[in-house]
Amino acid sequence: MKIHELQLEGTKDRKRVGRGIGSGYGKTAGRGTKGQNARTGGGVRPGFEGGQNPLAKRLPKKRGFVPLARVEYQVVNLEGLEQLKAGSTADPAALAAAGLVKKADTRIKLLARGELTKKLTVKVHGASAAAKAAVEKAGGTLELLKLPKAPSKKATRPVAAPEAKAAAAKTPKSSNPDTTEVTQA
Repeated sequence: MKIHELQLEGTKDRKRVGRGIGSGYGKTAGRGTKGQNARTGGGVRPGFEGGQNPLAKRLPKKRGFVPLARVEYQVVNLEGLEQLKAGSTADPAALAAAGLVKKADTRIKLLARGELTKKLTVKVHGASAAAKAAVEKAGGTLELLKLPKAPSKKATRPVAAPEAKAAAAKTPKSSNPDTTEVTQA
């Protein structure tokens, strides 16, 4: 590229305010009439909302969120299953007895760290694809368990026996509890 091949790009003059009414930016220089923003050094700091509690203070300080339906698993790796006897069943109770998990009544997930050389029947609540392939490659089987659902509020309410319901239906109800009705048989 030579000097005569250079292309000059148009330059734009900076806006000069307060230089007469003909410029369109004279007198108040585009700042409007009076007010805090019209003054030198005027304006408010970033985030100021006129005295209203600003957004940064309205939001909770702790960031992120905790999902309401969080599902937590205890993790067991293939290398941990190596300490079990060949041909045995690795269910939650057996894993807890071997010390591989803390509790037998919570969800357990099998992950593929390490190698498995023994034939085992593994019963867990979840497993990665690589862990499933490793168990089957060793000649074992993998069975996925389902945890029972938590009892609903309806299930925890006491339920009256059918005989009690029938007896309650036969007895007449009075609108006034102080009076008793006499029925003739």
